[in-house]
Amino acid sequence: MTTPPASPFADSKAPGAMRTIGEVAAALGIRQHILRYWEQQFPMLKPLKRSGGRRLYRPEDVALVQRIDQLVNREGYTLKGARAVLEGRAAVPFSEKPAGHAADTVPSSAPAPAPATSPGTEAVAEVRSRLRQLRQRLARALDAA
Repeated sequence: MTTPPASPFADSKAPGAMRTIGEVAAALGIRQHILRYWEQQFPMLKPLKRSGGRRLYRPEDVALVQRIDQLVNREGYTLKGARAVLEGRAAVPFSEKPAGHAADTVPSSAPAPAPATSPGTEAVAEVRSRLRQLRQRLARALDAA
């Protein structure tokens, strides 16, 4: 398991202190309405709510927000895909793929074997195959230009 990220907060509060949505938004560079939306999309993200609906984020909530931000805004997951990773339903997160699987590399023309793990695997394999073919065509077109 990875070590938790360093605290993004530059204030005098204790590391285990609860933070308001404004403090979390400012420290992580994520707008407040996005945090509220993520609370709806990720059932595991449940900050405490005080009277008047004031949200208080615990350190584990902040860590979860940082992980969601990493998956969605840096690794390119959709919200549904990020939720699957966090729930342990995704096959291999992008960050755990072996070297050589960068998005800018063009794969060989041989199709990759599809893992047989679920009924929808064939459909996913077909979509991946078509995307690989499209990426190869685009790469050839760019090389010819």
